[in-house]
Amino acid sequence: MLFSRPLISEAIAHTDHKKPLNIVFVLCDDHRFDCFGAAGHPFLETPHIDSLARDGAMLTRAYVTTSLCSPSRASILTGQYAHNHRVVDNYHPVDPALVFFPQQLQAAGYQTAFVGKWHMGGEIDDPQRGFDHWIAFKGQGTYWPDGHGTTREVPQTTYDGLNVNGKRVAQTGYITDELTDYSIEWLKQTDPNKPFFLYVSHKAVHSDFVPADRHRGRYQDQPLPIGIPTTDEMDAGNMPMWVRNQRNSRHGVDFGYNLNGFSPEVYYRRYCESLLAVDDGVGKLRSHLSDAGLAENTLFVYMGDNGFQFGDHGLIDKRVAYEASAKVPLLMVAPGSIPKGQVFTDLVGNIDIAPTLLEAAGAEKLQRADGTSFWKAVCGDADAAPPRESLLYEYYWERNYPHTPTLHAIIGGRWKYIRCHGLWDRDELYDLESDPGEMDNLIDAPEHQERIAELNENLWSMIQSTGGNEMPLLEDRGSLFPRRDPAKSKQASFPAEYFE
Repeated sequence: MLFSRPLISEAIAHTDHKKPLNIVFVLCDDHRFDCFGAAGHPFLETPHIDSLARDGAMLTRAYVTTSLCSPSRASILTGQYAHNHRVVDNYHPVDPALVFFPQQLQAAGYQTAFVGKWHMGGEIDDPQRGFDHWIAFKGQGTYWPDGHGTTREVPQTTYDGLNVNGKRVAQTGYITDELTDYSIEWLKQTDPNKPFFLYVSHKAVHSDFVPADRHRGRYQDQPLPIGIPTTDEMDAGNMPMWVRNQRNSRHGVDFGYNLNGFSPEVYYRRYCESLLAVDDGVGKLRSHLSDAGLAENTLFVYMGDNGFQFGDHGLIDKRVAYEASAKVPLLMVAPGSIPKGQVFTDLVGNIDIAPTLLEAAGAEKLQRADGTSFWKAVCGDADAAPPRESLLYEYYWERNYPHTPTLHAIIGGRWKYIRCHGLWDRDELYDLESDPGEMDNLIDAPEHQERIAELNENLWSMIQSTGGNEMPLLEDRGSLFPRRDPAKSKQASFPAEYFE
């Protein structure tokens, strides 16, 4: 039976383990919160990811604090908001002075390995601190070494294979399967007398979505289970001008990726089909752990690095503070520590992953982190700290993708407050209890003005208390994508309230 936060009698504290917990952390690119079977998806088959919910905890209020690949991954590794680690786009590397949490695990005696997509610093795939074993690729890599199956060339796509501990090795097959095989190969070579930490960082399911050949066409007849609002509905919902304008852009349904005839329905089907190999990989990893006698002393974590829009608000891609973009799947299994079948409803963020895994491992804390551990809470410890009420969300405008402004938001609770920076436009307030689709912007409602003032105060308190008063400003890198389709939706009008 599924239940929420467990009683202490239903859980066993980690300190009862005779040996430190092994940790396997699987990160899936662009995996939105509602795209797996246990989350109630109408047709997507993910039996192995679903098994994590059955055998452990499904965390139903998990968010990223910046919905973009590199910033989110840096927050996972450092436990810091983007304004502190200062990785705010996909083109600039991490400050070499920052400490990654696997370095703390190494100091605690762990064997560590990274396998997959690094994607911090453009073309960087060099071995990084904190990892004894290293397998990565430059930029976005590619699903297949010959590029088959793709319909467009994604920025930072590369075809020069893998960096295996500093040596260039050719990619031979489908990247999701290959990364899983490399991961299992490393697990077979670990020292049984030492705990291990394995970080599997998938390319999938980043666009351009390319399923494994065995899964291609599986969902070709399935409908898009996401409602795409019309421009009239967006106007009626009091959407900001920038959201209306983004509809006709590289990251909007009218001109997605600047492709003529872009179809969110087709794209979504390919996305779901691409997820199937990730699910297969989760199953293979768990089967190996079980067959090797390691499963009972291993914490297995599955997470998305950010969500993805498929027509929600007329948008595609991520970056924005809406639920489809910022909310992610997070599932954890640790036999004897995390109760089975738990629906864990505390609010957690990607900045909490590092503190949580370090506490689970019994390793030293990071000296500087904005996140906090929820390990005791998910294990049912009555002495766990009370859950947070909200998270700070931040996204910094990129010259490459000028249609999304700098955004700061209060997320994770009933009321979502979004403040756009540097635009002559309206802000946003949503009641997620009555409006889970975030289509009724209440920012002008007289009855909510006191609430808005309080949320604004809370937002600035979170920004100031974490040192976010200054925005990172980095030099231009990468291609620019400012185009609009002259035949699609026209430029939005200024908010009506500005004409009073």
